[in-house]
Amino acid sequence: MLDVSAVEPLYVYFRQNALLCGAVLSLIVLAVALRQQVIVYTKFAYICFFKPLNVGNSAEVQSLSGQQRALEAFYRTQASIYDATRSTLLHGREEMLQLAAAQLMHRSRNGSTKPIWVDVGGGTGYNIEKMNSYVSVPEFFSAVYLVDLSPSLCEVARERFTRLGWKNVRVICEDARTFSLEPSSGSVESMVKFDGDDEKHRVKADFISMSYSLSMIPDFYSVIDSLTDLLAPLGLIACIDFYVQSQSSYSFRNFTGGHHSRHVNRFSRVFWRSWFQLDRVHLHESRRDYLEYRFGTILNVNDRNYLLGGIPYYVWLGCHRAATWGASGALAREVAEHIDAHATESPYLSPVHYAEKRSEAEDAAARETHLQLRSKGFQAAILNLATNVPLPSFFYQNQRWRLYYDESLPKHTQFNNEYIYAFTWEDPAEDQRLLNIGSDDVVFAITSAGDNVLAYALHHPRSIHAVDLNPTQNHLLELKVAAFTALPHADVWKLFGDGRHARFRELLLSKLSPYLSSRAFQHWLDSTAAFTSRGGLYETGGSRIAVKLSKWLFRAFGLAGAVRDMCAAPTLRAQRAIWRTRLRPVVLSKFLSYLVVSNERFLWRALGVPANQRDMITDDGIAASVASGGKLSAKEAMWKYVVNTLDPVVENTLLKDSNYFYRLCLLGKYDKDCHPAYLSEEAHKTLSQPGAFDGLRIHTDEFVEVLARIKPETVTVAVIMDHMDWFDPEGTSATEEIRAVNKAMKIGGRVLLRSAGLKPWYVANFTAQGFKCQRVAARTAGKCIDRVNMYASTWICTKVSADPTAPIVHDEGSESGHSEIVESLEL
Repeated sequence: MLDVSAVEPLYVYFRQNALLCGAVLSLIVLAVALRQQVIVYTKFAYICFFKPLNVGNSAEVQSLSGQQRALEAFYRTQASIYDATRSTLLHGREEMLQLAAAQLMHRSRNGSTKPIWVDVGGGTGYNIEKMNSYVSVPEFFSAVYLVDLSPSLCEVARERFTRLGWKNVRVICEDARTFSLEPSSGSVESMVKFDGDDEKHRVKADFISMSYSLSMIPDFYSVIDSLTDLLAPLGLIACIDFYVQSQSSYSFRNFTGGHHSRHVNRFSRVFWRSWFQLDRVHLHESRRDYLEYRFGTILNVNDRNYLLGGIPYYVWLGCHRAATWGASGALAREVAEHIDAHATESPYLSPVHYAEKRSEAEDAAARETHLQLRSKGFQAAILNLATNVPLPSFFYQNQRWRLYYDESLPKHTQFNNEYIYAFTWEDPAEDQRLLNIGSDDVVFAITSAGDNVLAYALHHPRSIHAVDLNPTQNHLLELKVAAFTALPHADVWKLFGDGRHARFRELLLSKLSPYLSSRAFQHWLDSTAAFTSRGGLYETGGSRIAVKLSKWLFRAFGLAGAVRDMCAAPTLRAQRAIWRTRLRPVVLSKFLSYLVVSNERFLWRALGVPANQRDMITDDGIAASVASGGKLSAKEAMWKYVVNTLDPVVENTLLKDSNYFYRLCLLGKYDKDCHPAYLSEEAHKTLSQPGAFDGLRIHTDEFVEVLARIKPETVTVAVIMDHMDWFDPEGTSATEEIRAVNKAMKIGGRVLLRSAGLKPWYVANFTAQGFKCQRVAARTAGKCIDRVNMYASTWICTKVSADPTAPIVHDEGSESGHSEIVESLEL
């Protein structure tokens, strides 16, 4: 019989020391759990860093030959722990699989048959099992072949798939150079037959992957060559691996999918190459270079494994060089012609068009335009075809929105991979009221943050040319267009309404990537914090300085509550009361103006106001003061401008449900009752329709460069914001741009511009170049020009006659030689 009195003291002790006992128990459990990990990683460290690399002494290993014997000597003793030890070292495998799955699912929408997947150097089969997290491997693929040269790793893979019960996966222990899906090769048994016939026929792989295997293949040239034959004409190939490379070896290539973060410094190149070579892993750039040379690049990512000292690795998705040919078998030249026609508003002269009956004049005009107007993308494509390298990655996109640009030019790199505006500071409702954009319009507009471009798209113009010199502003527009194409309204709202989305990285990889250019995808993969950080999207870019500073000042002065109250005020009367009594005395104080608003660095870095535009503001203010008998200084004139901007906004527009511009700046996000039109559910239904953005072309260049390559007299609407305020009145840039606009615009076409000046100096230039100019709005004290009220005047310049002066076209030094090549190929 149990003596209760004997155990009672022990029970009392545990009850009184429950916390201590729990901690001891937890340590015991942790030690047991970690014991296996310690053993595994100790064994891994010994094999990789201390055990001599030899071919092994067993009869089984000695019976092997060449590379297979070397691989088996390395992997035989660690095959059972391979997966447990590679999660930290082999970064990016999951990302590669997600990207590939997204591309494959995008292609499967066309009703194609189930794809065949070949995993080259697949090892233990980890990648194939992991792929099941993104698509159902047993159901999505008709057949999966794991090809590896190590018998030990293949045995682990067989055990894995036997355990999983996947009948469509086959493990092939064979040299990748000799592997084929043809039955005659003896490698595998073909699964493809003609209907009603038992005869087996030639098969191609729809998807090929290589995960940290290319760097371990000695004869990589022949393997990559064999993969070009193995891959189906419209198939996908993906690779992830280590690399090192110097900028000098790739800086003049336009087919790599982007240079950002690709350069590896000298110390890292020497260290990592030497370190990995001890285990016969070769990081020389030639492997990646040859892969990019043999295939076209769809997506390219350069990254570092910082957990292990910053090991460089890349993720790459590609296709056949001829993948742009499409099912019809059209030549790559014809694809370039087709894209070129959309970029330049020129007629697309396919062989069918040549056969059509035309008048002699029509045919001559079409051919002249066809020969004379060429986009920079077309010139780059022709040069690549002439020199036998793949087309620029832009030509392998699933969508044709983004057009080619040379990322290495200083005019693009000057922005340091950062956009200035996270939101557009223009009122599109006012634009539409003045322009009445419709289905026959060809719109030419500054991209900025893309908000206005999306607003114009709601009116279904024939085409929209979005232009910005800053590549990252166009990356932002690309992301917004991709979001409407791939995501439901709830996710679009989180991204651009709230400006935050905790699952942004996952959405980027699995949903958005098929709709982004390689450079835009790399940018957003590096910038996931823009949507996951506390501040969100609208506290990024150059404009974040003004937004963050405003919030800091409100907190410092104890006004954060007053700001929230003003944004929630149900009536103008309540809003005005909060503004006049609690906020205005601080926000519009001269002290704050002198300290912050009139500071030249703040004006440019935070508000995007350059020196020439600042001078227009202060000159108008001083002139008005003199006319009324006063005398303002430049700083006082700037302060007066700010007063005339903010006072009418708060007095006349309700922040709660109307003025989303200022509400966003004050609260950092939009509201379901106060937001741009493009974020409504109705707008999402329109913009998410197939083909909604077929007419969109995103140019990364100066206005003059783009306009000079557009067919004359095709543009009907140009919205250039306050862009011309930036020009030097003493220079010729304004005149050159106006002449370029005139040449591209139809008679009766309209230019909408805003200015910080009541009578901007360049209006006279428009008049001299064939435009009739009308000021359609002017800001007066106490009244709003629109909901932003940031500008002093709004103008519409209507083309009434052609510019009599010859057009000015600038060619960049980086394009020297292109015209000769194009001319010779035309002949």
